[in-house]
Amino acid sequence: MSPARSLVAAIPVRNEAERIGHCLHALATQQGACLTHAVLLLNNCTDATADRVRDVAAYLPFSLSLIERTYPLPIAHAGTARCEAMEEAATVAGPDGILMTTDADSMVAPDWLARNLAALDAGADAVCGRALIDPADALLIPDSLHADDRAEMAYATLLDRIHDLIDPDPHDPWPRHTEHSGASIAVRVGAWRQAGGIPPLPLGEDRGFLAALRRMDAAIRHAPDVTVRVSGRTVGRARGGMADTMARRVIRQDEMLDDSLEAAGTCLLRAQARASLRRVRALPQSGRQHHETARSLARRLDLPLSRVLEMMHARFFGMAWSQLETASPPLQRRPVRRAELDMHARQAEQILRHLHVSRSATCV
Repeated sequence: MSPARSLVAAIPVRNEAERIGHCLHALATQQGACLTHAVLLLNNCTDATADRVRDVAAYLPFSLSLIERTYPLPIAHAGTARCEAMEEAATVAGPDGILMTTDADSMVAPDWLARNLAALDAGADAVCGRALIDPADALLIPDSLHADDRAEMAYATLLDRIHDLIDPDPHDPWPRHTEHSGASIAVRVGAWRQAGGIPPLPLGEDRGFLAALRRMDAAIRHAPDVTVRVSGRTVGRARGGMADTMARRVIRQDEMLDDSLEAAGTCLLRAQARASLRRVRALPQSGRQHHETARSLARRLDLPLSRVLEMMHARFFGMAWSQLETASPPLQRRPVRRAELDMHARQAEQILRHLHVSRSATCV
């Protein structure tokens, strides 16, 4: 990393007196890279978190800002805290700096900084890491929850592979993962600013931020070698977060899969439509091929040609795709029943076999 670039971490914190020391220790003992500064945004804390941070601050190899906030209850959530923490971190880092964010109950891997920086130096504007449940906590989680999680992740990987084969992303080559967790995100200050920062959402601020990055065509890498250990507790700090989800599933399995998952056939249509949009934007607008490809895309998306032509030439590809995807009836997100997961997985595997055969035939 260039000495001129600052590397600043932003961490929202809510009553983490027992875990914040481990979080900071993991950041302090990085191999191959060194954090410049950390911003801790204490969100309505009522325990001894602030005292614990002050106890260890003098021993850290990076400077630290400790910000304490008492938000009104309707906005006292991680989205608000991460949003403000990132804003402060961006001020510290400067326009050429790198922003990192993780969670206060997490422990980043010893090479977390170095591997994030390697992905950024390879051309990424943002890097998403993998969040792995702490092994000790994982032992306390019922086997049924682990099995459900493995099945969902395997299906998510199948769907992502369909996208990779039909509409490959040169900035995010295979192998990659499918997570967008606030426990591990790195982003250039310029990209963060252009995307409008972290949205202060009560839930899913991390996914919302990545969606905003996609709309302005940021190069996003889902790096499988960037990892962080996260808490596997079932009593969490954020309503509706991972802890709440696990606590609910301990009592009763969710009927539907995660809302990011869809039927394999819909995934195929979505990937094909994205690839078509990418092709038509690259064609001369006055040419016959451009018009014919646009007409075909309009039929595929069940939209009037005039509307497709209006939206498809937005400033960014991601912006055009977001508008078309939102407007298209066939691409509306529909939940997948867990009871039908095996069927959808078989369909996805069949689609992938066909894609591999087609690719092999093309290469001959």
